[in-house]
Amino acid sequence: MTKTAVVTAGTGGIGLETALGLAAAGLAVTVVGRNAQRGAGAVERINATGPTHPARFLVADLASLDQVRALADRIATDHTAPGRQLAVLVNNVGAMFARRQELDGVEASFVVNHLSPYLLTELLLPTLTAGAPSRIVNVTSAAVGVAKRAFERVEPPGGYYGFHWYGRAKLANLAHTLDLAARLDGTGVSVLAADPGGAATAMTDGTLTDPRIVSPALRLLWPLVRRRFERSTSGPASVAARPSIVAATDAALEGRTGLVIGPDTHPVAPFRPATDPRLAAAVRRLSEAHAPVARG
Repeated sequence: MTKTAVVTAGTGGIGLETALGLAAAGLAVTVVGRNAQRGAGAVERINATGPTHPARFLVADLASLDQVRALADRIATDHTAPGRQLAVLVNNVGAMFARRQELDGVEASFVVNHLSPYLLTELLLPTLTAGAPSRIVNVTSAAVGVAKRAFERVEPPGGYYGFHWYGRAKLANLAHTLDLAARLDGTGVSVLAADPGGAATAMTDGTLTDPRIVSPALRLLWPLVRRRFERSTSGPASVAARPSIVAATDAALEGRTGLVIGPDTHPVAPFRPATDPRLAAAVRRLSEAHAPVARG
């Protein structure tokens, strides 16, 4: 039996380091990304470590829900053959935007940070269940603490501030993670969140230097806020990947679900608002409306 792992946004940064860790644990790793050249480089780097199984790359722009659907179809088809078990799905994709953008009419941060991993996970649930025991690992963020907690619609009223909107999308995804864990309890599919803490990545290097990402009140304190961002994202991606690797592979977590693995790689209490069933229900309604699992 070949146990496989899929890592989204796995061609660089935390995702690539996660893929390296999963390959070292004996999993056959598939990295997903939108750039074929970066994908080839990631596969070459993983295979240079002499893994038990060669890595491979699948191209998909996870900002496109149509491409997410196509990716899910490809992964599901690949695992219909006997002897191939989808054991791990790591939803590592993430993005922050300094200015408001839309993707197919929906605010971009909500699409990339929540709807995309939500849809991929839901579409792959039959495959993950068939391969149980299996694990879903959703990468979360401490930015959930600055999020507006209203989910009656995709965007709350008021101005657009990228860091807060990123945190809100991550809060939606964390609420979905905990809700899904309860839904799947007893199926053999464990659902966990992993908080990387922070690292120097393309996302943090490119966006956290722009004061427009925070609310006007925090903008008045920008020198202090920026220094805090710099300190919190100064670590190596290899360290930030450890919570995801532990969540995906640690034997001590076998059969456990609904946990958040913190930056020190130990379970931590989830952000309390994410455990609110009313918030989870509102997120579920939004997700089903904007990323329906079944095509209408």
